[in-house]
Amino acid sequence: MLDKAIITGITAVGGSSLGTITVATVPTAVTATTAASGLAGFLGFTTTATTIVAAPVTVPVAGVIAVGALLTYGGVTVYKAMNKN
Repeated sequence: MLDKAIITGITAVGGSSLGTITVATVPTAVTATTAASGLAGFLGFTTTATTIVAAPVTVPVAGVIAVGALLTYGGVTVYKAMNKN
């Protein structure tokens, strides 16, 4: 029972607005329409420009802590079950 109380406490503390962490960046293509250069731009013609940017993938710290706590609890439970005769 003490294990559940400790894990619940850790998860609650972790969930108290610790923010987010970036776990990966994914390249994303962004296309924008801009005015053409020179005389064509003066006449109102446009062109498209494609840029590759890195979009961050973020996860909440509370989620990371909760998953870690659940995995730890599961490991402790399995360990106790395997050592019980």
